[in-house]
Amino acid sequence: MFVIAQISDLHFDGGPDHRRRVAAVMDYLNGRCGGPRNIDALLVTGDVADEGLPEEYREALDALSTDIPMLMTLGNHDERAAYSAVVRGDECSEPVNSALHLSGLLILALDSSIPGRSDGYIARATLDWARAQIAESGPDTDVLVSFHHPAVPVGIPFIDDRRQLDPDLLAEFVAEHPNIVGCVAGHAHTPATTTFAGRPHVIAPGVASTLNLPFEGTDIVNAAQQPGVAFHLIDDDHRLTTHFRGVPA
Repeated sequence: MFVIAQISDLHFDGGPDHRRRVAAVMDYLNGRCGGPRNIDALLVTGDVADEGLPEEYREALDALSTDIPMLMTLGNHDERAAYSAVVRGDECSEPVNSALHLSGLLILALDSSIPGRSDGYIARATLDWARAQIAESGPDTDVLVSFHHPAVPVGIPFIDDRRQLDPDLLAEFVAEHPNIVGCVAGHAHTPATTTFAGRPHVIAPGVASTLNLPFEGTDIVNAAQQPGVAFHLIDDDHRLTTHFRGVPA
């Protein structure tokens, strides 16, 4: 069985509140959860920074210290060139995609951000890159696909107006590959489960904050909620099961 931890929407901004919430989650993963002894990978699904500034990415690199193999992709608050310069050492404005090949599992982190916009889109070139990664791993390897923007509405109007613009290409990609066990996203700042293209589609809770559902009040942010983490379990029957945890901060 594989265990994949997912955190999302960290929004590093140089202030103590978001840094404290991220620190609590990382202490939980590295300490109580046993770090790399029990967790095969850590996914960070976007909005790493709040304004996309280089100093915010430097802060993130310092705070996300772990021996767990980690993949990051970008959200609408991120800035590709600044992220690439700080994290990858190569300033670039192209989509930031990454892959982790494990024995029996491929994790893809696809960039759904659109520079200068809040909504998202996964470009054909990114999906072609992902196809090559799947071909390299082989048809018997399970695949977990991650990105920032949900591909379907999640019941929060503020987010549903800013989800993926046109997920049809992504749906075609998923349909092509029966070994994709599910898709996971962030952006919504709420733990949620649904389906997309006939597969599980899981949205991770936010670390920096949680957003209200329409019946939870008129405020956008639900200040009472703890930072959260999703644990995705992929078993020998190729089944994706997700557990959510709130972490005191």
